[in-house]
Parts: sequence; C-alpha cells; structure tokens
Amino acid sequence: MESTNLAEITPKIPKAGLELYYADGNAEAFWQYVKESTAFRSDLEEIRSEGERLLTLPIPELSYSLFSLFRTQGTRLEYERVYFERRRRLNTFALLTLLEPESKEYESALCEIVWAICGEQTWCLPAHVNGTYSLEGAIDLFSSETGFALAELNVLLGDRLPKFLRVLIADRVEERLFRPYLGGESFFWETINNNWAAVCSGSIGAAALLQIEDKARLAALLSKVQNTMLYYLNGLGDDGGCLEGLGYWNYGFGYFTYYADLLKRMSGGALNWFREPKVKRIAAFQQKSFLGKDAVANFSDTLPRSNVQIGLSCYLAELYPGEVAAPPAYLRADFREDHCSRWAPAFRNFIWRSAAVSADWDAGSFYLPDAQWMISRVQQGETVFGFAAKGGHNDEPHNHNDLGQFLLARDGEFYLADLGSGEYTRKYFGTERYSFDCNGSQGHSVPVIDGVLQSEGRAAAAKVLAVETGEEEDRISLELAAAYAGGKLSSFKRHFVWSKGGSRPRLKLEDEFAFASAPGSVTERFVTRIQPELVLMDGRQAVRLHAPGTYEQAEAGGSEVVQVLDDRLGLLIHYDSKLVEPELTSHVFRDHFGKEAAWYAVDFKVKALGLHANIEFKFQFI
Repeated sequence: MESTNLAEITPKIPKAGLELYYADGNAEAFWQYVKESTAFRSDLEEIRSEGERLLTLPIPELSYSLFSLFRTQGTRLEYERVYFERRRRLNTFALLTLLEPESKEYESALCEIVWAICGEQTWCLPAHVNGTYSLEGAIDLFSSETGFALAELNVLLGDRLPKFLRVLIADRVEERLFRPYLGGESFFWETINNNWAAVCSGSIGAAALLQIEDKARLAALLSKVQNTMLYYLNGLGDDGGCLEGLGYWNYGFGYFTYYADLLKRMSGGALNWFREPKVKRIAAFQQKSFLGKDAVANFSDTLPRSNVQIGLSCYLAELYPGEVAAPPAYLRADFREDHCSRWAPAFRNFIWRSAAVSADWDAGSFYLPDAQWMISRVQQGETVFGFAAKGGHNDEPHNHNDLGQFLLARDGEFYLADLGSGEYTRKYFGTERYSFDCNGSQGHSVPVIDGVLQSEGRAAAAKVLAVETGEEEDRISLELAAAYAGGKLSSFKRHFVWSKGGSRPRLKLEDEFAFASAPGSVTERFVTRIQPELVLMDGRQAVRLHAPGTYEQAEAGGSEVVQVLDDRLGLLIHYDSKLVEPELTSHVFRDHFGKEAAWYAVDFKVKALGLHANIEFKFQFI
C-alpha cells in the first residue's frame, strides 16, 4: 500500500459503531430482512438447529488433563474439539441473539459462554504455547481470533450485554492482545510469509480499530500490523497463488480482508489495501482452484473438498467486478462446516451476502507461474472434468514433497488424488513429517527412483521447461531431477498433455529418465482413493478406477470388487506391459480429523533398466 502517514490519519478514525456493518446503522432492519428472505433460509435452519442442540448441553470444560495431552503425548484433537465447541457456542448464541433480540434464553446462553471464554487460562492452543509453557503474553492464531470476535460482539451488541461483561471483554482483549503486542519482543509471526501473519496481525488490528480510543496508541499498533501485512503479501506470488492451498487462502486472505475492510471504512478510504494490484490477483485465486463441484486442487495441507465462505466470496466479487468471479450459490459453506468455528467469516456470511452469485464457475485453464501450478476445468455437456499439476519446490508453506504431483477429477470425484492434510500432531510438524504418507512423496503420484524418495528443502526445486494453455490442449513440461538427491539420476523430465477436445478430455503423461549409471529400480506411482483393478481392454492390460458409487466392495477386510453397478463411468490407465509391470497395494493414513482413511498405490515397476528410460501412460475417462 502506498506510503501513508498513520499519525495524521489515525486521529480522524471515528469510534466504531453499527454503521460499519449495517446500512444507516440499522441492525433491527437488517436482521428482520434476514428472517424474511428466502436467501438465508438454510443458514437460519442450521443456526437454529445448533442452538437447540447446544441449549441441551453444558459448556464443556477445558481441563488441565486435556491441555497437557500435547505435552505428554503430542496429540491436539482432544483439547481442540472442546475449545472449538466453546467457540461454536459463542457464534451460535451471538447470531441467535442478533436474530431474536426478544429471546432471554439465547441472551443468557451467550452471556454464559462469554464469561467462560473470558475465564479460560489462555486463548492459545497447547501446540502454540512456547517451550517454557508460560501463558503470559502468548498470542497465537486462535487467541487473536478470539479477541477480535469478542471486541466485535462488544460493538454489535452494545448495551444488550451487561456492563460487567463489556468491561471484562475489553480488559481481557487488552491484557491478552494489545499489551503483549505493543510491549516487549516481537512475535515470530510478525515477519513470517504465511497465514499466521494475516490472521494474527489482522485480528489484532481489527480488534484495535474496534476498541482502542487512544489515537497515538492505535497508530503505533496499526503501524506494526501494516508492516506484517506486507510480509504476508510477500509470501504470495505475483500470480496471486497461495502455496498453502485454498483452505489456507480462505483463512489467511479472509482475515486480511476482514481487517482491510474495517481499516478502509474507518479511515474513510485513506487506508485501502484493496487498491493494490497484487491483492486483486490474490482475490481471484479461489475461482481458479476448483476442479468441478466442490473438488479443489489440494496441493499441500489442504482438504480435497471445499465450499466457499459466501460472504467473503460475494464481497470480493463486488469489489472487483469482472475480474473476481461470483461464487456458485451451491458451494455456500454450511454454518456447521467450519470445525474451528470462526466468528469473523460466520458473521460476514450474513452482512456481506449479496446477489453476486452464479450457477457455477466457468470452464478455463490457468497457469500460475510463481507457484508453477497448472489447473484446468473442462465442461463437456453436464459433466465437468478437472486436471491439475504442480512443480514448485519442497520448502513451501505446509510443505509436501510433491514435485510433479497431479490430479484428475470428474464431476467432483477424484480419480487421481492428493491425500491433503493429515492429523496435526507434534510429530506431524517435527522431524518425522515426511514419514507421513500425506506429506512424503511416497503418498503422491510421483516416482520412486532407485529406492529414493523426494527430498525436502528449497534445493529440491522444479524447473519449468515449457508451458502452454490452449483451446484444445494444455501442456506443461518439468525437469524434476533436483527432487531426488544423492542417487544416480541425471535428468527426470515429466511431460503432461491434457487434451480437452472430443467427448471426454484425456491425459498423456511421459516421463524421461537419464542416469549416470544404471539404477536398481524405478517405480512409477499413482495415488488414488478408489480401489483399482487390473482389466483387459481390447486385448491390452489396463488399470481401471470405477467411479465412486458405481461398485460394491467385499465385506470389511476383503479386497475384491464383488459387483460392478455401472461399468460406463470411470478412468482407465493405459500402459505398455512390455516396459512396466503393475502392482496394486492398499494403505491407510490418519486424515485431518484423526480418522483412518484408505488410499491405494497403483505402482508400475520399470522392467528393463539402463541409462535411459522413456515411460508413457494414458489416462482415459470412460
């Protein structure tokens, strides 16, 4: 953002009021409109259903035994489930109190959870408390989010909250956010290039705009926030791509936007991040990420399926008309979907909802040169096909060792998949990170060369040899030898040709290997969540992946397909049986929610090994 004198502008920032959120500051008229509008019918059903559920339950306790589990056994989910359930109560009863101002039951439930959250020993998660386990002055993602939420509720509800609770909120936000942020040493996230910078600084900045009345102090705090936002933006490419994936785009860029919106409004437009061309390019990342329905290019620690925060998406589409696409209405995220129960997006799904919605994303092919991602969405009749491939390097935020990884999807179902994010534990972010299948190259559609997996680190980087997007074909060629350290490999070129014409798109993959001396083994691996089978097609061997839901499997523990319900839908992998020998194996990993999930490796072992090998595969949708 252009250089601006905060000391001159900050004194002109008014006290926060309801006009920040509602036309003419009329909250009553807005919430009456919400209750009468068919556009919000599903939202209201979800929130009221949650309210009924939560009214029957006591507030769960954040006990010492739960807090200590991360220290003693390295697991996080036990504490976090309770922590986020408490935030779910806060969101639900806050929204219901806004919707039903006459309800004393909702108002009482809200006061109880505000009191409970203000009484927590810390708003940080155990995994984010420093090694000395000192809680004083600790600020993480969730403590900053909590402070922002409470400060905003203080503005939104005003005198509807008891004076004692209003003072308590202000005191807690001051002591847990502003005082440590403005005093003492800097936090690591102030100069980091990922979502932490945007979420922590954005939440603190937003809370400060809503609560701090001392203008000199506010200017000092905003100066720090503005500087950290530059670090966040510098971590994203000029192409607007988010290497952490769409999930973290929603998170990091979402909180950037929530802060930037309040800053723009309260400064009368004098402080406006949205004028930055790069911010506009980042805003367009979401529409490029989808591969059909809710399937997304989920490289890195991102879930394979995503809905949209409809408020954020509508806001950006209206802010950048013609350049940021309006979101499809069917992709609206359910209120209950956010397992972290974040207030800022949940509230803005109401106040930022607009008519800026579409039937679906348009088809298109996109290449992000900084990320080295190619993403293509192809519409054939009523069917949407998706292809994505990546280069990049193996020191990316939330890194996976995955150079050359690619995805194939049809109507939102993945045939070649990325496992995405596993269960977050101490080991997951420690020295054992790449022993987890979802993080190491063993769990990606890339080769194992002479028994060597891909290495982590910035030196393990792809080189783009050629790239082209066109009406009929998309092509990308990568040199990937740098990913395989210490072996006999001299060169590994991977060529993708995505043909979009005809009745169905098809992919040709060609791998060219060159070695300094003959290797002992080369295994081409393709990863799928669909149980594969060997078949004969026109007298030639192939691997078939049936469309999900078109086949039945044997009882638990069995591996054979006992009945094919529909032979017409699926994916065939064609190969030269003279050059490679297939092997199908099943595996299990723990997903992001701590559940065991199956995945399958379709391996092709190269038969004749010399100094050179050229292996070709064709992927045909049927």
